[in-house]
Amino acid sequence: IVGGAAFETATTSPGLFEAMWSGVENTGRIIQGSLSGLKHMIVGNISTCNLSGPIGIAQTSGAMASQGAQSFIYFIAVLSTAVGLLNLFPIPALDGGHLVFYAYEAVTGKPPSDGALKVLMTIGLTLVLALMVFALGNDLFCP
Repeated sequence: IVGGAAFETATTSPGLFEAMWSGVENTGRIIQGSLSGLKHMIVGNISTCNLSGPIGIAQTSGAMASQGAQSFIYFIAVLSTAVGLLNLFPIPALDGGHLVFYAYEAVTGKPPSDGALKVLMTIGLTLVLALMVFALGNDLFCP
């Protein structure tokens, strides 16, 4: 009597381009899921408790690490993609905000004034810090 699988699962190793395309598709699915989740949180279809801060991320990282290296690496990839996506939002303190400033300069032929940049950067930094405090609050007070 032997335990285990009744059959061996077939595995294939993808070629270089197939693996790269699979990575692009998976990144697209992660971005689509992140944007969908954010939309549903804003609309109120799902709880904002789904937004985690550093404590929730650390707990999930530990859970993924206990499931094995593949789960942990996939979680890190999802987390990195989500942070990269957030960084592209048009909030002045983030890279997406800088892209908006560059677009403004390309259209008008001159950069925004220093006073406007200071005000917009302060607003952007306040938004980012508020999001961080909100996420930390979720870690501490959401079930």
